[in-house]
Amino acid sequence: MSVVSARRTAMAVLGSALALAGCAANDPSSWSQAQPTKRTPMTVKLEQLPLPGDRVAVAVYNFTDQTGQFKPTEGVQTLSRAVTQGATSILVKALQEVGNHGWFTVIERERLDNLLRERAVIREMRAAYLGEKTLNRQALPPLLFAGILLEGGIIGYDSNTKSGGLGARFLGIGGSTQYREDTVTVYLRAVSVKTGEVLSTISVRKSIASIGLDANTFRYVAFKDLLELEAGVAYNEPDALALQQAIEAAVYGLVIEGASTDLWCIATTPQAGEALLRSYYAQRDNIDEAAVLLPHRTDGSTITGACPPRSAFQPAQRLAQQPAGHAKAAGSPSPTLSYRMQTQPNAPGAKAPAPRQADATAAGARALPAQTAARPVMAPAAPVAARPATAIQPSPTPRDQSAPEGG
Repeated sequence: MSVVSARRTAMAVLGSALALAGCAANDPSSWSQAQPTKRTPMTVKLEQLPLPGDRVAVAVYNFTDQTGQFKPTEGVQTLSRAVTQGATSILVKALQEVGNHGWFTVIERERLDNLLRERAVIREMRAAYLGEKTLNRQALPPLLFAGILLEGGIIGYDSNTKSGGLGARFLGIGGSTQYREDTVTVYLRAVSVKTGEVLSTISVRKSIASIGLDANTFRYVAFKDLLELEAGVAYNEPDALALQQAIEAAVYGLVIEGASTDLWCIATTPQAGEALLRSYYAQRDNIDEAAVLLPHRTDGSTITGACPPRSAFQPAQRLAQQPAGHAKAAGSPSPTLSYRMQTQPNAPGAKAPAPRQADATAAGARALPAQTAARPVMAPAAPVAARPATAIQPSPTPRDQSAPEGG
């Protein structure tokens, strides 16, 4: 092959590659279309959880990035954060997905000022155009309030916690692969509004993987003429997707650990409840399910996370949430998704069960307007004494890791 023909061949190959790349970049048919976010495996686990004994009213003010880290770059300063600043929205969505929208009544608190401002506009417009001198409770009912606050945030982002690679070359033909792993850490805690007690704390760590593959070759096509070709592809797990899975895992752990401490109960059989607890703690502590020690009450009974027998309960229909003091049609059912104890007010010596200490149910978290008598709230079961501290150890705290790049 002559020198001229070799150069022409090389130029043709280079020109064809550039032309194909340009056509792909400017062809709208090759662009991906917008689509809804796909469910993660943890999202499916949240949706498949059984319903609770009582719907839980929770509020989330802020679930923020507490790492203070910026996105790691090589030689260039950037103001982009290492993780998303919208973790509160991810947490709210995860709470709504638990039990297929059957577990939590999530109350808006992140943008409470906007909500109050809009309600003030409604009052002013009705006063100006309808001549209302007093508040119309039918048009603007009182806001709900929560029995539990969810606090916490993203407390760690460790860059380059694990890295490596492998490559080989023979007679001008070679390839290599590179691997890098980052870690994000999330803490979530439930706080009682009534007492300020921290009821439960969950910690979750999630790895974020980045993998790169490349191949290259070079060959002398003529004297002093070298042809070199290379190709590569890289896969970076999206940080937002990894954070979503970590938050969903924290919500799942909060539900299970809350059931294991009698903070709330799951409307299922004792056998199914025990299986949920054993599966969770076995995965968390990396042990066999048979080795899990379930907590016990002071009377010696095992806590399985399940509500009392269904025969003692009356299922309530699932309706839209309304304040307890809000006027409703006669004979309408209770607006709380729950299994309430059947009471017999006319029976001699009959007493209503005591309310739960957590004050977490939606029925007990309603705002009561003035001049309206409060309805008695029936909790599914009387409170029980705290389990021994040695039954189940608290969630292990992740080890601090120093990041070579992220500080």
